[in-house]
Amino acid sequence: MAAADDQPYLLGLRLRGRLVMVAGGGAVASRRVPALLAAGAVVRVVSPEVTASLEDLATAGQIRWLARGYAPGDCAGAWLACACGPAEVNAAVADEAESLRIWCVRADDAAASAAWTPASGSAGEVRVGVLSGDPRRSARIRDAIVGGLRSGTLGARHTRRRRTGVVLIGGGPGDPGLITVRGRQLLAEADVVITDRLAPRSLLDELPPDVQIIDAAKIPYGRSMAQEAINEALVAHARAGRFVVRLKGGDPFVFGRGAEEMLACLRAGVPVTVVPGVSSAVGVPTAAGIPVTHRGAAQEFHVVSVHVPPGDERSTVDWESLGRGTGTLVLLMAVDRIGAVAEALMRYFRPASTPVSVIADGTMPTQRTIYSTLENVERRVAEEGIRPPAVVVVGDVVTIAAELAGLAREAGLADPGRLDPANPAPRGPGTPLSPREQ
Repeated sequence: MAAADDQPYLLGLRLRGRLVMVAGGGAVASRRVPALLAAGAVVRVVSPEVTASLEDLATAGQIRWLARGYAPGDCAGAWLACACGPAEVNAAVADEAESLRIWCVRADDAAASAAWTPASGSAGEVRVGVLSGDPRRSARIRDAIVGGLRSGTLGARHTRRRRTGVVLIGGGPGDPGLITVRGRQLLAEADVVITDRLAPRSLLDELPPDVQIIDAAKIPYGRSMAQEAINEALVAHARAGRFVVRLKGGDPFVFGRGAEEMLACLRAGVPVTVVPGVSSAVGVPTAAGIPVTHRGAAQEFHVVSVHVPPGDERSTVDWESLGRGTGTLVLLMAVDRIGAVAEALMRYFRPASTPVSVIADGTMPTQRTIYSTLENVERRVAEEGIRPPAVVVVGDVVTIAAELAGLAREAGLADPGRLDPANPAPRGPGTPLSPREQ
């Protein structure tokens, strides 16, 4: 910590179009350079060697790399110098910078540094910087402040002006921790939230009490809000000057009718922003330790909505091609039609022994995973009482997942993909089974 009479004067540097000289090409420089580029700086790196990420930036023309050691005169013309190399090089850079009246940040010796880099982070248009004298403590304080701003637990809007219009946010496959940072930031700004059944609804509890919540859940074979009514609500609230968040499960444009909602808004003259989300088609298998591709097992995967079964005149899915293929199949909304799907795939030459996995409540504490085969999966789903929402994975990658789960259990570890290794899923109905346990 600086002495009471040597407190740093906090200042924000506007570096767009201005030269920053970085001495050193190691891990510290790799952390600093992306932030400098984000600020619009012209970055020149001086170092005999650099990390792969810095070399990639140099190859792409985003930075200039002088592949040699630091030499006197390298600070000339710079607005800021970042000394990220060995101590003797950093000392020489600091001395030259001081003589040229250029601010210099020394990565190795804060006491000898003319300037300090705060632990920084962003929440919307708000930029937070923390200096405490202890980088780790500064980072923890920074994380607490930024996290509070992003989640809305710190009651401060992130922008200088009140937002209006509509934002479509993909909330991810279910676990509230899997919404994107951008999505959580904008959710905290909402005046109105129109939410789906499969969106991370626990996040709604963090919103201020004056935020209006509209439940647009579509319950299978049950009550639902018509899509036309959802579109009308988005437009009406936005036209009334409110900032409207459409919170959806997964990704808005992956079987989420996001494009329909965007079209309705734009046709009504309402501005729309789309925030991508982790699609359940990939996120749920990953959370269950199932790779949708694996070298030697699958070099392609297909995502299919089974809201209508094979053979239905409304279906546009080419089940014959999928049956004859060898790629991984990720089936959404397939639980109630799994028998018809399995029959169609076997009819079109997928072997009856093809491995199948069904993951219910993916990424949630109630997640359940079963392994089976095409010829047995309908029976297994019925025996286990699997209900939607669930994701079905068909293909040889399921064998890889079963091996991963078996090895984890043998080592006394949680099944792969579980977020809390200290609390592995108990053995019992619905937990992963090896192929020989089918």
